[in-house]
Amino acid sequence: MDIPHTVEARPDTGLYNAKVGIWLFLASEVMLFGALFSSYILLRVGAEAWPHGLLSVPIGTFNTVVLITSSITVVLAWASLKLGDLSRFKLYQGCTVLLALTFVAVKSFEYRDKFTHYYVRLQDGTELNGHLAGNPLNWTAANLADTNRVGASITFHPDAAGGEGEGAHGGHAEPIELTAANVAKLESWGPWRSTYLAIYFTLTGLHALHVIGGALVIAYLWGPGSRMWRSDPERFTNRVEVCGLFWHFVDLVWIFLFPVLYLL
Repeated sequence: MDIPHTVEARPDTGLYNAKVGIWLFLASEVMLFGALFSSYILLRVGAEAWPHGLLSVPIGTFNTVVLITSSITVVLAWASLKLGDLSRFKLYQGCTVLLALTFVAVKSFEYRDKFTHYYVRLQDGTELNGHLAGNPLNWTAANLADTNRVGASITFHPDAAGGEGEGAHGGHAEPIELTAANVAKLESWGPWRSTYLAIYFTLTGLHALHVIGGALVIAYLWGPGSRMWRSDPERFTNRVEVCGLFWHFVDLVWIFLFPVLYLL
């Protein structure tokens, strides 16, 4: 016995089952991200100062273009199925997967830059931000003063601006040599560094998980899931449409994240 309303619309909603389900799911996603954006607003309004210039606007702009382009290819893939062209569907859907991987790769590069970017406070009170040339994992609070264990010195490339603000990505000043005995505090720019970075990693990390999850579903429909096209093409087309609706939501969230985190 066939499951009703997998292809034809329900009389009460005018939608087939899967589309009703995805809209209900997206409503819960709106509440999730809405709560996070509301928390961001409250934290920012209550902050005495808010950092600017910690993220690369060109990189964020590139990733925005990548996601918007992927939304276009998703629509073209669905339209290809409506026209009965499976090969063109695979072309466009394959492009969508590649664009999703590009987005995740760029975001991984941004994350790596933050986790290798360090705040340093010297014993004389001087504060610096920049990158260490080497592995600083053993420069912990417990052994900073022990030069025998952590090495005599390490090369540090300070940001040209010096502080956590405008110009953080504006190049580097002349490298300097740091000795463990002269370093009072060493901390990477992870989510523990500041409220802003905690918000950045929470929002973009959750969004990246959505991108990865959506890309896996799209890849499945592009690969083994496409066998349904031979047995039930209309239902398969509906599946692609539902997946596309989720992907558009993921893109829409990023369109809000980009100006909020990178520009404002």
